[in-house]
Amino acid sequence: MRTQTENAARVVVIGAGMAGARLAARVPGVTVIGEEAHAPYNRVLLAEVLAGRYEPDVIALPPAEVRRGVRVVRIDRADRLVHCDDGSVVGYERLVLATGSNPVLPPLRGLGHTLPDGVHPFRTLDDCLALRGAVRPGVRAVVIGGGLLGVSAARALAECGAQVVLAQQGEHLMERQLDAEAAGMLRRHLEGLGVEVHTECRVRGLRCTDGDTPAVRAVEMADGYELEAEITVLACGVRPRTGLAQAAGLEVRKGVVVDDELRTSDPYIHAVGDCAEHAGTVYGLAGAALEQADVLAEVLAGRPARYAGTRALTRLTLRSPATAGAAGNAGAAVVSGAAGGLDLAAFGDSRPMPGDDVIRLADATRGAYRTVVVRGDRLAGGVLFGDLAAVGTLARTWQDDDALPADMSLLHLLTNDGGF
Repeated sequence: MRTQTENAARVVVIGAGMAGARLAARVPGVTVIGEEAHAPYNRVLLAEVLAGRYEPDVIALPPAEVRRGVRVVRIDRADRLVHCDDGSVVGYERLVLATGSNPVLPPLRGLGHTLPDGVHPFRTLDDCLALRGAVRPGVRAVVIGGGLLGVSAARALAECGAQVVLAQQGEHLMERQLDAEAAGMLRRHLEGLGVEVHTECRVRGLRCTDGDTPAVRAVEMADGYELEAEITVLACGVRPRTGLAQAAGLEVRKGVVVDDELRTSDPYIHAVGDCAEHAGTVYGLAGAALEQADVLAEVLAGRPARYAGTRALTRLTLRSPATAGAAGNAGAAVVSGAAGGLDLAAFGDSRPMPGDDVIRLADATRGAYRTVVVRGDRLAGGVLFGDLAAVGTLARTWQDDDALPADMSLLHLLTNDGGF
């Protein structure tokens, strides 16, 4: 075990996730310290690994020098030192917190600090591999949480042959991204894959076996109903990892507070990715993490750069088991209904406010649905199912915050060329 202090590195990054790896690829000589034993990987594609479509090496990010399996336990701001659990101490000129986020473990009866056998979070590659090793055809699996992560996990488990139940507390699936009609189409697609979907239901606890190593046997609902379960997946959201920052006395609210140069309350420490809070927002999106890393690379190189927030589109493709896989560009959300699969795109705020214009086209026969919200002379958001030919132009218009042509019919927004 090393106990000596290593020479000061110009830039030290705590965290080897997508943000940390992106920064290392753009800033020469960065020292990256990562807790996971794996090389950096694309977290967006974990559901494809779970489904068995990809092996872990397929989702690996470009090689970066990372001290793997090392956890930082303390930051000494006065002497600009980072203390690690292997006894090493690393000096820094600039420190970057890219510590990411932890899965939220809901306050359920039967769920303690040690998870019962059969209960799985779904956040890291190790989580994914453990879950994949537990799945077999016919196994009863309950996914708690109907957001993007829960939907992806449920689909992947169904592709593995599991009997899947998806339990969502809210009124409909993917409430952050979808309106009720789009969520209904998503629900029907999942049910077509054999997933049993329950919405507006609250999980009260887990029923586990007795003994030294309890194992989950059922998920208990608030109304007393029980869902038999051999596997339970916790997909209840994430929470920024801010413990190191708090212990070091940095300003922390929901996340580690940063300015437009991604600088914390300590001028020698920056934060990017899921742990960072910029202008009151914690994004929790891969697209935002990568954009923040790119801006910070410019700042660290001494070039003028400012982070002004992220307007990103995520595309998710849900395929039936007989067809090919999924792709994502994390930031908003995408899911085509039919036997071949489901393509959906969601961006911005698709929930209209008073005074907004809403343009909607629906074709139940073809399983196509499009809606966009126009606020003033700009796109506020939208949801598209089925033919996504218009999504590229719409997304660029929204991301660039461009004004819509004054003489354009709003109905043309939903034509194949996005109205341009």
